[in-house]
Formats: sequence, C-alpha cells, structure tokens
Amino acid sequence: MPGNTWLVVGLGNPGPGYANHRHNVGQMVVDELAARIGATFKKHKTPAQVAEGFLRPGGPKLVLAKSNSYMNTSGGPVSALLKFYSLPLERLIVVHDELDIPFDTVKLKSGGGHGGHNGLRDIAKAADSPDYVRVRVGVGRPPGRQDPADFVLQGFSSTERAVLPNLLSDAADAVELVITDGLLAAQQKVHAPSA
Repeated sequence: MPGNTWLVVGLGNPGPGYANHRHNVGQMVVDELAARIGATFKKHKTPAQVAEGFLRPGGPKLVLAKSNSYMNTSGGPVSALLKFYSLPLERLIVVHDELDIPFDTVKLKSGGGHGGHNGLRDIAKAADSPDYVRVRVGVGRPPGRQDPADFVLQGFSSTERAVLPNLLSDAADAVELVITDGLLAAQQKVHAPSA
C-alpha cells in the first residue's frame, strides 16, 4: 500500500466537549480534507477514527486520522496507524495547533523540537524520531498572563471564528501541496508573503 499513500493526522482531544477548542484545530483541518475528498470518518482497528480517499482520481491516497486518545498520548495511535498501513515516517503529516505562530498563519516544517507541544513530543517518542512533516496552524499567544494550557483549551473568539474557515482551508491546501509538490516547494508557496 505505501506506493502513493499518505497518513495525515489531525491532533486534538476526543469528544464533543473539546471539538471547538484551539487545541483541536488539527482535527478541524482533517475534517476539511475529508470533506474535500468526500470521505467519512469511521471507527478503525487502531485507536483512531479514519477517513480514506484519493486527492484526485488516480492521485495520491489519503488516510486521514483523528486519535481516540488525548493530545498528550497521540504517539501510540499514530505509531499504530503507521504500522497498520505499512507506511514509513516520511509519509506522515501531522497537523497541529501552534502557539508560537500568529493566528491565521500556517507554517510547514519537518523534524526539529516539539516546542513544548506534548502531542508532538509523544509522537516523536513513539516513532523513535522527530523526522515527520508538521503543518503548524497558528493560534497565537494567550493574552496577558493567561496560562497557555488554559488558552488552547478554549474556543476561538468571535473575531477569530469569522476567519477560521479561511485558516482551515489554507492549512488543508498546505497539506495537499506537501503531498503533490514536496515539502520544499510547499514551504516556498505557503511561507511566501501575501501580495
């Protein structure tokens, strides 16, 4: 199956109580991708919800996944999915919230540190390597002295919610670009300043 198959994991916490939190923006992006390819999330043999489909007819296959476990224990489900689909780490794209990037901004990187993000830390530990592609969706820093952990477990403000569909679309576009054009070309397009 590895031929042209990609595992795209949207990080977040399970259950409706967390669905609209900043921490779940990764899952919102894979929902957007599932809608684009006409796929529906279903229970899977691994501890995850999975939706499968093709980017375009005859094109790359996408395995979109949302873990059934909490953010901080994302590693086990991601590792299980890679094994189930016999995919190497180079075919993994993780979509996650990023405090160190302004809201409404998307950045791409491969490897490197976890920047205090416990979901990324757990995936790197379970995979025995940090060398996977990350689509970093900016949620901005908390205002004032608010604890970042509290900030990411809140919903977006009304102003942010108005822009959120565009942000999710931009992040989904970034995932598609990584798959079709490669990371370097995708970074050049995604990181280019807006005209």
